[in-house]
Amino acid sequence: MNTVTSEQKREKAFLVGLCSPPETPRSLVEEYLDELAFLADTAGADVVDSFIQDRKSRDPAYCIGKGKVEELVAFVKEQEIDLVIFDDDLSPAQARNLEQALECKVIDRTGLILQIFAIRAQSAQAKMQVELAQLEYMLPRLSGKWTHLSKQKGGIGNKGPGETQIETDRRLVRDRISLLKKKLKEVALQHDTQTRSRQSVQRLSLVGYTNAGKSTLMNALCPEAEAFAENRLFATLDTKTRRLELNINKLLLLSDTVGFIRKLPHTLVESFKSTLDEVLQADFLLHVVDISHPGFEDQMSVVRDTLKEIGVSHDNIIEVFNKIDALEDPAQLREIEEKYPEAVFISAVRGINISLLKETIGQQVAREYTERHISIHVSNYKLIASLYELTEVIDKKYVDEEVELTFRVRKSHLQQIDALLDPIINSSQPIQS
Repeated sequence: MNTVTSEQKREKAFLVGLCSPPETPRSLVEEYLDELAFLADTAGADVVDSFIQDRKSRDPAYCIGKGKVEELVAFVKEQEIDLVIFDDDLSPAQARNLEQALECKVIDRTGLILQIFAIRAQSAQAKMQVELAQLEYMLPRLSGKWTHLSKQKGGIGNKGPGETQIETDRRLVRDRISLLKKKLKEVALQHDTQTRSRQSVQRLSLVGYTNAGKSTLMNALCPEAEAFAENRLFATLDTKTRRLELNINKLLLLSDTVGFIRKLPHTLVESFKSTLDEVLQADFLLHVVDISHPGFEDQMSVVRDTLKEIGVSHDNIIEVFNKIDALEDPAQLREIEEKYPEAVFISAVRGINISLLKETIGQQVAREYTERHISIHVSNYKLIASLYELTEVIDKKYVDEEVELTFRVRKSHLQQIDALLDPIINSSQPIQS
């Protein structure tokens, strides 16, 4: 795991928030900055201080007012700040102007999240996805980044006699973006081929705000999962899928996916499409909520909005309120339980109510199946093979030259099964192969 080690120098960071009352309450901006501080810590920076400016509109040159910029210049020099992080997205011009004025690195929330993803990426696919998002973020911000960009470069083999270095850099970045998109498309096709064989098994995906405890819950449900779990944002980037055995003699495939966050960069959502396909292809979802977080309902809204953005349209979602052991007031828990009567309340780290959650999952799975019984002539082995492939055969008996099958079939497969069985149901004679 690529984390910041004790030997590496942690940077000193300053956070900046922008409040536009009454549209954006100051309390909400303060909550955003608390989360930004957690992001900065995850990336390897120590937050020295922060400020919030009340401003009706963003300054086109600096985002914040010129007076605040001057105050920030003095503070950066006095405290030897290495990095200034804005909670709001900066335009390329604003980032460039701020870096020139402050004489230190300046990034926004999107740039910080991309940096964390780069640190956390483990698999080849995740690394390509992060690199693609970083390059698409970097492309409009290339100018002014390096001193060589203003130099002219000519001669044989270059694009024209006077191509500037910035044009060369942009062309190289665009070429790399095209290559990464091609490679990720190939990975997506391979993933589709691998998951096609799983279609007869119901699939369940864990979704939730980052650091809600999804990986810890996966380890509690599937002890052999060994999913990496840490009190850090975006501890998991790579999808991990494991078998989940239920008491109703059913097998599920459970997947842990990347966590969501406020203002999740659109470039990351696009780049991680193939990873998020696990969520899209799941039969139902476990929405894991950190009940101990004071803004857990806002986090729930962020998750729901992100699910809509990636194309999840069904309501097959079980809400799982995690970390109930972190609530000190029992009355608060009772109040939330009354508000969300369909939810399951657990502690993944202490194993509280995990069996109840499995029971709830089993009930959800059972509702997705119906039971059928049919007699088929023994010579119709192709139909028998199809039923074994598409359904779950729970009983088989031979009566004379007939095979009596009792099977469970997913409701989503009913139309396909009915089409296979119609010739038998509508004919008095058994079908011969």
